[in-house]
Amino acid sequence: MKVYSHERLARLAAGRGMSEEYLHDLRVVSSVLPFKVNDYVVNELIDWSAAPDDPIFRLTFPHRDMLPEPIFEHLSQLMQSSAEPAVLRKAALDAHAQLNPNPGAQVSANVPTRHGRRLEGVQHKYAETVLIFPAQGQTCHAYCGYCFRWAQFVGNSELKQAAPDVAEVMAYVAADPNVTDLLFTGGDPMIMSAAVLDRWVSPALAPELEHVRTLRFGTKALSYWPARFTTDADADDLLRLFERCVAAGKHVAVMAHFTHPRELETPLVREAIRRIRATGAVIRAQAPVTAHVNDRAEDWATLWQGLVEVGAIPYYMFVERDTGAQSYFGVPLVKALQVYTDAVRQVSGLARTARGPVMSAAPGKVLIDGTMTVAGTDVFSLRMLQSRDPAQVGRQFLAHLDPGAEWFSDLRPALGSWWPR
Repeated sequence: MKVYSHERLARLAAGRGMSEEYLHDLRVVSSVLPFKVNDYVVNELIDWSAAPDDPIFRLTFPHRDMLPEPIFEHLSQLMQSSAEPAVLRKAALDAHAQLNPNPGAQVSANVPTRHGRRLEGVQHKYAETVLIFPAQGQTCHAYCGYCFRWAQFVGNSELKQAAPDVAEVMAYVAADPNVTDLLFTGGDPMIMSAAVLDRWVSPALAPELEHVRTLRFGTKALSYWPARFTTDADADDLLRLFERCVAAGKHVAVMAHFTHPRELETPLVREAIRRIRATGAVIRAQAPVTAHVNDRAEDWATLWQGLVEVGAIPYYMFVERDTGAQSYFGVPLVKALQVYTDAVRQVSGLARTARGPVMSAAPGKVLIDGTMTVAGTDVFSLRMLQSRDPAQVGRQFLAHLDPGAEWFSDLRPALGSWWPR
């Protein structure tokens, strides 16, 4: 795998004919937000004849509007004046703090404690599910510009979530019989070698973790490096690990991240999907609806139908979170709802397993059920799909229909409605 980031990314863009003005923008934005592509993305997914408007290019390459204008201009002036690297780094760190690096109270509310100490690299927001961030898996084969975990990749140790010790994590899980699901996430656990991943996963097969019924792997590898499951040196070892987990009675779920139907079109990704399914693992697919990439109903309908045809399950259409480049990728909630509704109308029931649009907000997963008029007031009808407080799961509530709202924090209760906290 050949990887391009930082100045190599700029040289790649220059070699593909991008203008000097764009190259300056690339350098400014990538000094704050992380960008990385590999040769599979470059050669198989991006239509360079359509760049910079190609959706995969927009997904993986910087654009100046990904930064608020004051931040962009400040960094731009520093670069044009040949500021010292330390000055640029300080400006980038200051920008990170302004871009809400850990949304949804991830660090302040989700990190559990054990023996009076924070269990770093673990999140336990919902009773049934524990998220594990293996230290060796906190990067990806390529980065999505909209990633809500961008802070994992900017070299700022104060923002990074990483679990150094599998034994301590599994001891925490063993002590809580309510935990049924482990989600290995990041970053991307598929960036690890099969041997390292095995060291994190095999302890979950121990008798004292019998209450853990599902092992999930959050990954973009199927989209960005499907060779991970086909021709990589340890691809067979990785699939044998899945088989062993299935044979041990665990449900293995590959939580794939498909953003655009083009990511599903190559022969290599289809072979990777076939091989994963042959192990007994299930593939579920999710992504946010984002401007410039997939904010058309036709894209989602094509993607969902394509997933069904290859045996994967459409799972979630998320709303772009209030972090990082949301100002560039975010879409109004009314538009997200329309895209979802129009897409669902174009597919059969087998593809309607995708739930959306869903905001993964601080209180929990909030589904936008629809819009309606009640007593002369236009409102969003909302529902809690998941919650920190299990008693709130399934509760419905109303918010004023704000045409400009892009996130949960933009909404206000309507008609005296209950509101999640």
